[in-house]
Amino acid sequence: MPEFRTSIDIDATPETVFAYLVTTDGMLSWMGDRAVLDARPDGLFEVDIAGYPIRGQYLEVEPPHRVTVSWGIAGSDDLPPGCSRVTFALTAIASGTRVEVLHTDLPKQRAAGHAVGWRHFLDRLARAATGHPTGIDSWTPPHAEP
Repeated sequence: MPEFRTSIDIDATPETVFAYLVTTDGMLSWMGDRAVLDARPDGLFEVDIAGYPIRGQYLEVEPPHRVTVSWGIAGSDDLPPGCSRVTFALTAIASGTRVEVLHTDLPKQRAAGHAVGWRHFLDRLARAATGHPTGIDSWTPPHAEP
């Protein structure tokens, strides 16, 4: 199964960025239009993104350095809820925080779309975490699910 890895530097503290990964208001400021989050191990992780119901659980929550969630799409045969993992590793750097994202166990046909999506949403995370408005998100996946 393919994996996707990327990073972004954000001009905000790890504590500030961490809040955007574990709170409903924080999450919705950069990704999704509905979220139900229970940020503790085995807690619920639900985010609806561009009509896709992402479902999983928080697997690791280590403030303010690491968040891992299981990830999948409700109703999907090739990427069912919880079948892949997303890890956000936050490291303090001189200019703020480096956020490294690793998405593992993606079906091959989903890897390219998720790569485009993560780049888009991490740019929105950087804007939100630094107090800049993100505006309405009209992003759609480059390849619709069959």
